[in-house]
Amino acid sequence: MHFEGLAMGLIVFLIIGVFHPMVIKAEYYIGKKIWPLFFVIGWGFIIWSLFTEEIFFSIFLGVFGFSSLWSIGELIEQEKRVEKGWFPKNPNKKD
Repeated sequence: MHFEGLAMGLIVFLIIGVFHPMVIKAEYYIGKKIWPLFFVIGWGFIIWSLFTEEIFFSIFLGVFGFSSLWSIGELIEQEKRVEKGWFPKNPNKKD
C-alpha cells in the first residue's frame, strides 16, 4: 500500500487550515497592504519546488506556494467581509 497520497491530502488540508486564520489575522492587524509578503513567499516556494528532486517535498512546496498566492485574493475578500460586518474591524488599525 502507498500512503503518500493520503499523507499529501492531510498536508494540503493542514496548509489550507493554517492559511485561513492567517489571512484573517493579517487583515485584522495589518490590512491588505501585506500582500507583497504573500507574493514573495508564494513565488519563492513555487520556484523552490521546481528545483527539489524529492517529489513529495516538491509537491508540498508547490501547494504551500500556491496557497500563499491564493491568500492575496483572500486578503482583498477579507477586507470586503469586514466592511460588510461579517468579521470584526480592528479599531486600532489605521487605514
